[in-house]
Amino acid sequence: MYQVNVEGTANVVNIALEKNIRRFVHISSVASLGRTANGGSVNEEKKWEESKVNTHYAKSKYKGELEVWRGISEGLSGIILNPSTLLGYGDWNSSSCAIFKKVYDGFNWYTPGINGFVDVEDTARATIALMESNITEQRYIINGDNWLFKKLQDTIADSMGKKKPSHKTTPLLLDIAWRMENFKSFVTGKRPLLTRDSARVAQSKTYFENNKLLGALPGFSFTSLEQSIGNAAKKYLNGVNHSSH
Repeated sequence: MYQVNVEGTANVVNIALEKNIRRFVHISSVASLGRTANGGSVNEEKKWEESKVNTHYAKSKYKGELEVWRGISEGLSGIILNPSTLLGYGDWNSSSCAIFKKVYDGFNWYTPGINGFVDVEDTARATIALMESNITEQRYIINGDNWLFKKLQDTIADSMGKKKPSHKTTPLLLDIAWRMENFKSFVTGKRPLLTRDSARVAQSKTYFENNKLLGALPGFSFTSLEQSIGNAAKKYLNGVNHSSH
């Protein structure tokens, strides 16, 4: 992960400088802004702080961004975009798409955390609009709305005609769960569904602001998360129906 997100980014920045690339848009993540144990509100001015709530993914994205800022200081015209958790249709066995599969499979647990979510197509639209602008040396959070994980899972369940999760996790239960997943992963060789890092994030209550992006793109508006989830759920259900025929 560090090799791809840090060294890989450095390589792309270096070649962009060498070839005089006119415009450079780096897709990062809100994770690179860092989380704090007590959560709170996060905007583009947030400074990275070392914290046990920061995942290895977050650290790798933060260090990758440093390579982009270096490129910008060496003359690259560019911006950094920080999407929150993406919602949309894709491979539901991986990444943030997996939450649709978990709900579809009847996963009955929810965490008390709050997080930012955004439609994947909104993220693409914002990226293109900012790529076509002349703005440089800036970063923008791309976030549709901040929701409780429970609300997210309930909305997905409703959209898929599935049962809503009814068991609330506690820090102790999550601690046991990620350790069990870790052991299962060791035995089976498969990636764990839950890690120590993701367990910490699931308990965090973090709100991501989007005012700066909306100020830079007059007329841009985010799709409601209800609509995003409904559209994605329909496609996932179609996929399941086709594969079962």
